[in-house]
Amino acid sequence: MSKKSPEMEISSYVGKLLRDNFGKGPESVFVTIAPPFFIIHIRNFISPMETALLKQEGENMVQNTREIVFQGLVPEIKAFIKGLINIDIEEFYFDWGMQNKSAAFIGISKDLGSSSLIKSYFPGKEVFDRKINEISHEAQKYPESMNSYLINDRVLFVIREGILVTIEKELVRQGYGKILKTTKRILEKKFLHNFDFESLLHTSISDIFVDWDFSIDRSVIVFMLRPAK
Repeated sequence: MSKKSPEMEISSYVGKLLRDNFGKGPESVFVTIAPPFFIIHIRNFISPMETALLKQEGENMVQNTREIVFQGLVPEIKAFIKGLINIDIEEFYFDWGMQNKSAAFIGISKDLGSSSLIKSYFPGKEVFDRKINEISHEAQKYPESMNSYLINDRVLFVIREGILVTIEKELVRQGYGKILKTTKRILEKKFLHNFDFESLLHTSISDIFVDWDFSIDRSVIVFMLRPAK
């Protein structure tokens, strides 16, 4: 019997972890390992309790609840990856798409070089990068640096640094980071979904995920693509 690949091992583990913590597991967990990036895409995932909360309290309540639970799962996922393939995940991000019942975990390791899977250039990259910078400026300011990578035909990854304005930094210092992140996520996703990236990239987009690490003033954006069959 052949041994499972690391991707399959992580997929099974994350699926069970979510089922144990939410009472219902996802339909699928798609794992991409392309050092230094790790992307875990979760599809058709919403618990019965969350469904009830959505009807009664709205999306913000479910998002806040997930934020708390997911924060507790991060050390477990990092420890599992470390034990499985001996890689330390130094940064960890997560986001969800409530309308699509989807979610994403994004890890970044600093002790690995670039994977051969990652393409630093892809068709439409110049316009794509320019539009991401414009959206960043519209929501807060131009990033001090921004890089985009086509990980494979399903994942387009963006990392931005230096995008917090002075008042946002002060809000974080004053303990309003959670409210700030929720507000920024709503705003940026609106801008991202309003632009026709599908025509630019010549592919369908199933999900867009965004998250921030305010402590290092860094943000990630992940476009989940649907390759043509």
